[in-house]
Amino acid sequence: MSNTVKIAAAPISWGVCEVPDWGFQLSPERVLTEMQELGFDATEFGPEGFLPDDAVGRAETLSRHSMQAVGGFYPAIIHDPEHDPLPELERELEAYVAAGADTLVLAAATGVDGYDAKRPELDEAGWKTVYRNIDRILEAAKARGVTVSLHSHVGTMIETQDDVDHILNGTDVDFCFDTGHMFIGGVDPVEFVQKHTGRISHAHLKDVALDRARRVQAGEQTYYDAVVDGMYQPLGQGDIDIDSIVGTLIRAGFDGWFTLEQDTVVADEPARGSGPIDQARASLNYLKQIIEENR
Repeated sequence: MSNTVKIAAAPISWGVCEVPDWGFQLSPERVLTEMQELGFDATEFGPEGFLPDDAVGRAETLSRHSMQAVGGFYPAIIHDPEHDPLPELERELEAYVAAGADTLVLAAATGVDGYDAKRPELDEAGWKTVYRNIDRILEAAKARGVTVSLHSHVGTMIETQDDVDHILNGTDVDFCFDTGHMFIGGVDPVEFVQKHTGRISHAHLKDVALDRARRVQAGEQTYYDAVVDGMYQPLGQGDIDIDSIVGTLIRAGFDGWFTLEQDTVVADEPARGSGPIDQARASLNYLKQIIEENR
């Protein structure tokens, strides 16, 4: 594998999620141990509370499992002029510095738990607030050597093609390119990676069963139920052209992280050696194959 290609894991692939009542939450010990068993040496942090909140404790936990800290998904309210996202973000960045993490994956939270509630509508003033807060977050992160990647995500303020166009045209922030959320939001992921390669600094790779994703798009099924129903598939087993996407990024000299980040719901604790590790193994093997073919 080329030394320039960086692969990371994410706790959500083991069902660890920030959404309340999102299935059984596996322990950090189990998740990090299974990541190691698969050969991962880097991971995103996971949601608040998965790893220790204090910066030193978080760094020590990852070090104990020989894991490099990537950074990770960070939801923040950036559209409300009455809310300042900087104080909480500053505390989070302390943990990034302590753990040596380099990527903040910023999601524009609605302020409502879960991803199935109705989103607030943004007017021109609302978008100006979003742009202003993104600029402030970029400045705060840059001061600590951290890159910000904006994650267009189902059920957040940045979800649809129109939302993505606002960010492309109104800010300089790079994107966390998520193959699944892009599609569900109505953005063609293959077209996006071809047109905006230079705006992608981080990648979340997941494959998608398009029939289930289209039910979410049409409002016929909730996002949560679709995840339970198998909307996300191991790489190479769904309908997204993962080969083309990864190949395009590699050929363009992409130097960010390819993170295997597949939303999963775990009903109860699986037996050792089974459960989410099986899908993670299949995805990792498929990704390594694509990388080998594009060396």
